[in-house]
Amino acid sequence: MFANERRNKIYDLLKKNGTVTVNELTEILNTSAATIRSDLNQMEVQGLLIRTHGGAMIKERELDLSVENRYENREKKYRLEKQRIGKCAFKYIEEGQCILLDASSTCFELARLLKDVKMKLTVVTSGIATAEMLKENPFLTVIIIGGIVRNSSNSVEGLLGEEILNKINIDILFTSAYAFNLKDGLTDFSYYEVELKRKMVSVSNKVIALLDHSKMDKSSIATFAKIEEIDLLITDKEPTAEIIQYFHNDGKNLEIAK
Repeated sequence: MFANERRNKIYDLLKKNGTVTVNELTEILNTSAATIRSDLNQMEVQGLLIRTHGGAMIKERELDLSVENRYENREKKYRLEKQRIGKCAFKYIEEGQCILLDASSTCFELARLLKDVKMKLTVVTSGIATAEMLKENPFLTVIIIGGIVRNSSNSVEGLLGEEILNKINIDILFTSAYAFNLKDGLTDFSYYEVELKRKMVSVSNKVIALLDHSKMDKSSIATFAKIEEIDLLITDKEPTAEIIQYFHNDGKNLEIAK
């Protein structure tokens, strides 16, 4: 088992139970105590946990995030803003394209607009709910990326779907994030999700970020897209002057959904 995969499992156990011990992790992950201690120490440096005698505990903030970021909770937040962003993003879709939608609640609002569209498209997605909804439209070819299914996010995560992405030419990736700032770019709280999103970004000809105002000027655990990899950012409120200036100077596009 690779280090990243092992640490993902440790992090999942922490989010589920709040605490872990070195002894139980050696049994669950079938590896040495020295390796587990090294993993825990590295994860503490990354701000993911607090080391305790013989184990570790999750930070209170991260425990709160694991509840806050369940898909059903995220879907309800800023729903109207996400709908406006989705409508704004829809105009960039053209017949015959192959588009990629992540499993975010913002991209799901874009997917709602595709449900009855009479336009031939290929839609690749990591969102289970998105695939389930769009499969009924005979104009759409829907491809779901394989991977790990997580009950908290209603998504497929991890790199098991990498082979599919390598074989498809993606015209546009529509993606959201837990947070965005100029230094870190697009960031998220799940290592599994970040791994897959990094791959999505790397295989796409164009990246359009869909971010409601609550995500702006914040950061999370890991980056999946650097700011220079974003071709267009759509949000619902005017961001900070620094963000506006960056997009203006770099010749990139920033759009406010009305």
